[in-house]
Amino acid sequence: MKRLPLLIALLSCFMTYMAQNNTAKKPKTVYDAALAKKLGADDYGMKPYVMVFLKAGPVRNQDSATAAAIQKAHLQNIQKLAYEGKLLVAGPFMDDSDLLGIFIFNVATVEEARKLTETDPAVKAGRLIMELHPWYGSAALVETTRIHRSLEKKSVAE
Repeated sequence: MKRLPLLIALLSCFMTYMAQNNTAKKPKTVYDAALAKKLGADDYGMKPYVMVFLKAGPVRNQDSATAAAIQKAHLQNIQKLAYEGKLLVAGPFMDDSDLLGIFIFNVATVEEARKLTETDPAVKAGRLIMELHPWYGSAALVETTRIHRSLEKKSVAE
């Protein structure tokens, strides 16, 4: 019984230490109203986008040279849309399925995104079809292309 107060005091000190240590590990963030406005963020730092799932289309029987030319044009179109600020994220899935990749468009409506997907040479050729969905995500995605350019040693579209 004599050790109970000592045990409680030690436990209290340990819990205080852990609480202070956990607080210290969390990065301190400061709301940046100007950046939030620039990126179109709402009060939660989020905004609407359109997410697109790229799927294998009905026409995939082109010869290898034609398929390679369509793929190169597809990648060049992705790059063009990214530089225009319309396409924020694009990339293939790494497994073997009919779901081939994704796009995240920085547009307000599915119809706007649909018009952009219709500019894709792989869609025009029937190699890809697009499934479009409104999506809500971090407004920070708007900065993805700018950051990516500083990481890219060479272009996938060349």
